[in-house]
Amino acid sequence: MSPDHPPGLDLDRLRVLLDRERPGLVTGPLSGRLIEGGRSNLTYAVSDGGARWVVRRPPLGHVLATAHDMRREHRVISALHPTAVPVPRPVLLCEDEEVLGAPFYVMEFVDGVPYRTSEQLAPLGPERTRAAVLNLVDTLVGLHAVDPVEVGLADFGRPEGFLDRQLRRWAKQLDASRDRDLAGIDELHATLGRELPRSPAPTVVHGDYRLDNVLIGGEDDEIRAILDWEMSTLGDPLTDLGLLVMYSSPLGLPDSPVSTTAQAPGHPAPAELIERYAARSGRDVSAVAWYTAFAWFKLAVILEGIHYRYTLGQTVGRGFDRIGDLVPVFIEHGLTTLQKG
Repeated sequence: MSPDHPPGLDLDRLRVLLDRERPGLVTGPLSGRLIEGGRSNLTYAVSDGGARWVVRRPPLGHVLATAHDMRREHRVISALHPTAVPVPRPVLLCEDEEVLGAPFYVMEFVDGVPYRTSEQLAPLGPERTRAAVLNLVDTLVGLHAVDPVEVGLADFGRPEGFLDRQLRRWAKQLDASRDRDLAGIDELHATLGRELPRSPAPTVVHGDYRLDNVLIGGEDDEIRAILDWEMSTLGDPLTDLGLLVMYSSPLGLPDSPVSTTAQAPGHPAPAELIERYAARSGRDVSAVAWYTAFAWFKLAVILEGIHYRYTLGQTVGRGFDRIGDLVPVFIEHGLTTLQKG
C-alpha cells in the first residue's frame, strides 16, 4: 500500500477519529489505497501494518446524500452481522463531514475474491465453480430467511407497492438518458407493468446480488462476505432471484464489459438455480420469468445511462465504448423471457 493519502481519504484525520472512538484499535501508522472495481461508492483498504480495514464513502463531489447513504449501508451490515448471513464486521459509522468531507463507515477487511469473469473462475475448475454458484443461491436463501423485525430492520423500506415503484423508478431513469431510439424497451416496460406479479412476504433485499458482489475464499470456496449493500431495502425477495438468474444467463459476447461468469465451465444453468432456491426457501417461484425480465430491463436502463454519459464525454475508461451495443441485447432478452414465460 502507498503511504500517500488516496483522494477522498485523509488518513491523519481518520487515525484521530479511530483513536478517539476505538482506542487501541490502530497500533501503527495508517496507509491506504483505493480498491478498484467499486460501484458508485468509493472503497478503500486501510492498514496499520498488521490489521486491515475497509472504508466506504460516497463519490468525490457528490451532492445527493440520499443516493449514497452511508448510514443505511452501515445499518444493514450491523443488523445482519450477528446472523448467519456473511457480512463484514462493522467498526464505526462517522457522519461528521469534517473528517473526510462526507459521511463514511469503517468495517473489517475480509479476505476473498469477487469473481467477475469466466476467465477468473476458470482456475477453480467445473466442480468448484458449480459448488460456488450453488452456495451463492443458498446464501441468498439465508438472507431472505432473516426476520427484519428480529434484527431491527422493520422500518428499512416500504414493501407495499414495491414492484410498481421499482418499475416507475427505472422508467424515470430511462427517460433521463433517452437520446436515441431503443426498439422494444417501451414494449418491455409496458408488458412488465401489465403483468405485475403478487409479491410474497417482504424480506431484506440486497438489490444487486451476484457473484462479483461476494467474496469467496478458503479451502471450501465459502462465501465469506456479501458486499455492496447500497441498494438494499425491504421488498420482494424474488427481485434478487431474478437478477441472479439474469446474470447466470450466458450472453456469449466476447470481451463483454458486463459480468461473464455464467460462461465458465461448470456454472449451473438458470433453471437449476431457480429450482434450488424454490426448494430451499419454500417460496413460489412460478412468476420468476417476470422477475428475470425485470432484471433485464433494469440493467438495460443502467447500461443506457452509462452509454449516454459516455456520448457526452462524462465517462471514460476501457469498455465504455461497447456499452451502447449491449443495451438492445438486454432488451431482447427481456422480451424473450416474458414471451417464453
